[in-house]
Amino acid sequence: MRHKKTLVTLATSALLSSQSLLSASTKPNIVFIFADDMGYGDVSGLNSHSKIQTPNIDRLIHEGMYFSDAHTSSSVCTPSRYSLMTGRYCWRTTLKSRVLNGYQRALIPSDRMTLPSMLRDNGYRTAMIGKWHLGMNFKLQRSVSKSNNRKIQPQDVDFSGRVDGGPADVGFDTFYGMSASLDFPPYVFINQDRFEVMPTKEYQSWRADPANTFGRAGFADPDLVAQDVMPRLTRRTVDYIESYKDDKPFFLYMPLTAPHTPIAPNGRFVGKSGLNEYGDFCLEVDDTVGQVLDALDRKGIRDNTIVIFSADNGCSNAANFPEMEKKGHHPSYIYRGSKADIWEGGHRVPMLVRWPEKIKAGTSSDSMIGLTDMLATFSELVGQKLPDNAGEDSESFLQVLLGQRWNPKREGIVNHTVFGYFAIRTKNWKLIFCPGSGGWTAPKDKQARELGLPEIQLYNMATDPGETNNLYGKYPEIESKLTELITQYVLNGRSTEGAAQKNDTSNDWAQLVWINQAAGRAE
Repeated sequence: MRHKKTLVTLATSALLSSQSLLSASTKPNIVFIFADDMGYGDVSGLNSHSKIQTPNIDRLIHEGMYFSDAHTSSSVCTPSRYSLMTGRYCWRTTLKSRVLNGYQRALIPSDRMTLPSMLRDNGYRTAMIGKWHLGMNFKLQRSVSKSNNRKIQPQDVDFSGRVDGGPADVGFDTFYGMSASLDFPPYVFINQDRFEVMPTKEYQSWRADPANTFGRAGFADPDLVAQDVMPRLTRRTVDYIESYKDDKPFFLYMPLTAPHTPIAPNGRFVGKSGLNEYGDFCLEVDDTVGQVLDALDRKGIRDNTIVIFSADNGCSNAANFPEMEKKGHHPSYIYRGSKADIWEGGHRVPMLVRWPEKIKAGTSSDSMIGLTDMLATFSELVGQKLPDNAGEDSESFLQVLLGQRWNPKREGIVNHTVFGYFAIRTKNWKLIFCPGSGGWTAPKDKQARELGLPEIQLYNMATDPGETNNLYGKYPEIESKLTELITQYVLNGRSTEGAAQKNDTSNDWAQLVWINQAAGRAE
């Protein structure tokens, strides 16, 4: 049987390369569950004061390892997902801020290495079930201009045609899911590269149409409501695991549509959290995790399957922070800010990893990692050397998972907001290039300027993880070093070792000019 336990001890493994640890017959399965807009403090195993109880997610903490300093590359959906798939910061592409909608063109070119394509090239079956949100190229009506510069309108789409540029074209053998967030039309499932049904229902916005459970106006499957999406994704995932044939290992990517808006928990969870509908929706996420873990147990493949749980950014203010805080629940835990922001609450996320054969249960790490690091980590796991033009911002942390000493070569990681503002973070210091949140939390940048706050923020993350005491102006040498570091990361087209690469646009784009000017280094 492929899933036999290795006889190599942890002490011995420190002397061996990851390639020698894994023969073709012992490569682990990989399941990556990616929550949508779920805060660090929403996991009860990470927050002892949480009012949301997540026993299934907590199993991964008790049975594996959790990271207390893990980050998405951005505090919003699309750029965070781009970095996970490619190991590259999204601001290197044409998307410098905000997110894609459900109709915009594919962001990942078919010739770029991705996490699924790398694993498929190394003997994995690859599957995705859930939310994509990285663009797709829909077939257009014959009468519509094919210009890339033209914004696609819903009525332009030929819903009977093939969907190009989506998961099926960037490394996934199979795909079942939605084009974007559940509040972006079209509200219809895509099976591989075709719409599952014709979206013949056209909703007005939810304000004008109470029957619209999704939010924005748009085309939809007439038989689909938002509350049924999570159960369908969960059933599909469980079915995939239960039907698995062990001739090859599998990589199963499950990006959830919850607890993102529309905050629409299935009926059996409504009122169960005692908090609000957002709390109820988090319970549904936890239930989904439990069903996936139980399916792995029933299939007998638990021990040599890596299960990862994380989120694409922090909790959204749509969850009603004031209501939850009155009841003693803080979705961002001790951290400032939330989704869309430059502060830690926007991008410091739960990061839990279980691999019974290799990872010691009940362990934790304060290593600073990013979800951009998944590509390099799994490349090292399977013995694949990354070419210079792939994973430009990805560094392997496999040694951490295996309980070995890790000496990262990359000096820092970059944080990014919904409006394109930057921060550079080393383990102890964080330099922020905007005066406020850079996102949706007060004070927003306009408010911060009206209050006379400095244009730049500097925090000692070792002593002030809540980012309450701006030290800008007190440590000019640190400010200069961090500014130079992030500028080089941009100019070199990478933040890791390797040959310099080109960004997808010229290097005179607004954010770089703004960084230099804000730091008093205008070119």
